[in-house]
Amino acid sequence: MTVKLLLVSVTTAVAIAPAGTTARLAACPLVFGHGGYPTGANPWTRDQIRQPNHPRGVNDQQAWGADGVEGDVQLTREGTKAVMWHNTTTNGLTGVNRAITDLWWAAGSDNLRDRSVARGPYQGEGVYTLRQWLDHVRSRGLVALLEIKPEAKNVLSDSAHAASGWREISDPIKERQGAQRILLYSKDTWIQGELAKRHPGLLKGSAARWTDSVAWEEPPPSWTGNTAQWQSVLGQTPASVMTNYTKDYRAWLSGRCA
Repeated sequence: MTVKLLLVSVTTAVAIAPAGTTARLAACPLVFGHGGYPTGANPWTRDQIRQPNHPRGVNDQQAWGADGVEGDVQLTREGTKAVMWHNTTTNGLTGVNRAITDLWWAAGSDNLRDRSVARGPYQGEGVYTLRQWLDHVRSRGLVALLEIKPEAKNVLSDSAHAASGWREISDPIKERQGAQRILLYSKDTWIQGELAKRHPGLLKGSAARWTDSVAWEEPPPSWTGNTAQWQSVLGQTPASVMTNYTKDYRAWLSGRCA
C-alpha cells in the first residue's frame, strides 16, 4: 500500500511541473488612458469632463500607469486653431454654450482660449492647443493618440477653409513625429480617409484596441464588470489597449503578463 501511494504522488508531481520548465507570460500591452463619457439619452448633461485633453489629465493618466493618452482634436472657427476638446459645443466650459466651430481661439470677448472647465475633477483647467498638448504629452514620455473629431469635417471639407484647417492639424504632427510617437484616427469615415492620404504611417489601425465592456456612466461603474472582457482581449495578445479604467486595469494586469 505504501509503494502504491508513493507512485501516485510522484506521477502527479511530474504531470504538474515537468523538470526544467517554467511558465512564460505574454508581453503586456501598452495601455492608453481614455476619459469616460456617459451613454444613454442626453449624455452631455452628465458628462464630468474626464478626458485628458489638458496637462492635469495627462499627468493623472501617467500616474495611473498609462503608456499613452487619447486626446480629442477640434477646430475653431474657419479652421484657425486646432484645440483639444471632446464635446461638439462648449458644454462643460465656462461661458455661454456655443458650437466649437463658431468660436475664435483668442479673438473677441467670447473666445475659447479664455474659458475653463466648469465641473468635474478637472474644474478650472483651461483649453489647450494641439501643439501645447503634444508638447506636454512628449514631456511626460507618453505616446499621443489623437482622435480628429467628426465636427472638424465641416471645416476640413470646406474649400474656403480646408487648407488652413488641415495645416492646423497636420503641421504640429509633422513637426514632432520624428521625436515623438503619434497615432491618429477618426470615427468619421471621410476624415479617416483623408488621414490615410496625409499621414499613412501614423494611422492607429489595430493599435489601442478598446478593452472595456462596462458602459461608462456618472458616477463611474465599478471596474470589476470589465474583467471577463479584459481577460478575453488580453488572451489575444494585443500590442496595445485603450481603457477608461487606467489605474484599475494596470493593477489587474499585474501577474498576467510580463
